[in-house]
Amino acid sequence: MNRNKITLIVIIAALISAFFLLDAGSYLNLEYIKSQQDSLQSWVTDNIFTAVAAFMLIYIAVTALSLPGATVMTLMGGAVFGLFSGLLLVSFASTIGATLAFLISRYLLREPLTRKFSRYITPINRGIEKDGISFLFTLRLVPLFPFFVINAVMGLTRMNGRTFYWVSQLGMLPGTVVFVNAGTQLAAIEQPGDILSPAVILSFCLLGVFPWIARLIADQLRQHKAYSGYTKPRTFDTNMVVIGAGAGGLVTSYIAAATKAKVTLIERHKMGGDCLNTGCVPSKALIRTTHFLADIRDAEQLGIRKAAVEYEFAEIMERVQRVIKTIEPHDSIARYESLGVDCITGDAFIRNPWTVEVNGKTITTRNIVIATGARPAMPDIAGIELVDPLTSDTVWGLRQRPERLLVLGAGAIGCELGQCFARLGSEVSILFRGNQVLTREDQDAAAVVEKRLRQDGIHICSGHIPLRFQVTAKGYELVCRHNDQEKRIGFDKLLVATGRTANVTGFGLEALGITAKPGGTIEVDNYLRTRLPNILACGDVIGPYQFTHAASHQAWYAAVNALFGQFKKFRVDYRLIPFTIYTSPEVARIGLNEKQAIDKGIAYEAVRYNLEELDRAITDEAAYGFVKVLLKPGSDKIIGVTLVGEHAAEMLPEFALAMKNKLGLNKILGTLHAYPTLNEANRFVAGEWKKKHAPQKILGWLEKFHRWKRG
Repeated sequence: MNRNKITLIVIIAALISAFFLLDAGSYLNLEYIKSQQDSLQSWVTDNIFTAVAAFMLIYIAVTALSLPGATVMTLMGGAVFGLFSGLLLVSFASTIGATLAFLISRYLLREPLTRKFSRYITPINRGIEKDGISFLFTLRLVPLFPFFVINAVMGLTRMNGRTFYWVSQLGMLPGTVVFVNAGTQLAAIEQPGDILSPAVILSFCLLGVFPWIARLIADQLRQHKAYSGYTKPRTFDTNMVVIGAGAGGLVTSYIAAATKAKVTLIERHKMGGDCLNTGCVPSKALIRTTHFLADIRDAEQLGIRKAAVEYEFAEIMERVQRVIKTIEPHDSIARYESLGVDCITGDAFIRNPWTVEVNGKTITTRNIVIATGARPAMPDIAGIELVDPLTSDTVWGLRQRPERLLVLGAGAIGCELGQCFARLGSEVSILFRGNQVLTREDQDAAAVVEKRLRQDGIHICSGHIPLRFQVTAKGYELVCRHNDQEKRIGFDKLLVATGRTANVTGFGLEALGITAKPGGTIEVDNYLRTRLPNILACGDVIGPYQFTHAASHQAWYAAVNALFGQFKKFRVDYRLIPFTIYTSPEVARIGLNEKQAIDKGIAYEAVRYNLEELDRAITDEAAYGFVKVLLKPGSDKIIGVTLVGEHAAEMLPEFALAMKNKLGLNKILGTLHAYPTLNEANRFVAGEWKKKHAPQKILGWLEKFHRWKRG
């Protein structure tokens, strides 16, 4: 740190210390001002220029140093100088002081904090660059956030100082008028009866309701800006148009129809979206078959000397399609039309905030919900087009088992499908850049899964960086770098499982100014509204979780906020989203895992129970994995759970129910579980916590008591 910064810090520290040591705050309270009102008024009248200068300097200093007393000084400005003079003085003094605080924060804090917390500050800077003036104006207009916090935080951004000044002065002006006016009425209170005067009552009512009035004004200004240039229809064909018939779109349509709204659902391809056609349903059908094959392979562990099975790969894949066909009616056009939803197959295009075009037909609507989902992401690797890569969307078209399968990516999809093909007899290699599979999971959880993947014969290629694909006489090969050496991996088929990309283009969002965030998803607020409040979005297209149940969860908020948001809006709640990876063993969790708690700096206590000790796991030859619970230190309050084991997903709901209803481990410990079941592990982990926190003093007394009873 340079000498100038050190000097400035010393000066600021000295001034703040002097303020508190000299008890200067005692002069900046309403009682003192009221007691000195007459003498202050007389002194101001006799020394107007000195009084103005002193008031301005003190106000600027208090604001610049973020000291308590700015609100009282605003009221004093009205009490001593009157409405118009007080308004003029306070407006300029508060803005100058705020700008100085902004510049101090920028000079002293921006560089070190940006370096340390860049992942948090970088997105803020993007937002400031995009709509900083409107954002700052809204914060200034609605005084719910402490202004000293706004000054400091905005100093960390790249906002121009002059812009900060004029937006702050303009934004704080309405609030300044209200507070200065209230100060003028304080000056008028000379006897108890004056408190009931209409002017005083009105002023204090304004103080109370101003934040809500200001918020309403800010909302109206934002909406006016967002919708400028568009003409709203007088009447509408429907209450809601939903684009996309995956989990998010189906549930949104269902809820809208259930509330008797007229809703139109548009799907370009297949009802049910990815989950039914290419995701959850087909993958779990394949997992069920390959789990059976693994049991046959490991029959000796069950006391069976020899077991054999015959199968055709094509028939297994046809069975997957049969499962899809069996579930298909649940998501069909016929079912949803019977529920009152108008279903249209075609490409939707949003012409303006209230108009959607499909199949040459124009539909006017009050609300639009975007639920267009996501698609597999394709990495930019030289030559990848030469190998005709498979994805989780296209792998279901295979009818011939690949002898050698290379999987790019070690997330949930890569590990699940890689394990399935290994159990079907393919030679599988899972290749990824990191140092552990399932990078979002705790290391101990990932290690259990990786061990099982290796036992299934999968080659785990961690720390490999793909360079290029090329065709060989035997098929294909990937040239990659590992430990600074070039390595070649041969394969017959490539499965790309490196993530998914939200579907945000091709249906009119760009022209409406609804753009994607850096991660590729649509930006929405806490109520799932885009920059145009009557256009909402849910599901994979917005993230942050690409799960069917998360999309369904968001869909409720999208439907209700779209239809009834003018009366009551609901902030989407992401606190308890369950997450499961359907490998063998499964990984299931809810709340925080240790990795997340450490990243967020959240204190926790961890308690663990190993399934190798569980009777039911032993009888099932599944004695591997664990239950790990994170707790608030010094409490049995659950803040996160990770389960690793066979059927872990079926063990998770008990913890989800407990967390939802704020039940701790004591309640789980006190709940009788049938023997022998896997869910007993949930009770046993609670027992581990109880043993860890046993009252040792009381147990010592009890030991002495029992010794005395024995004589």
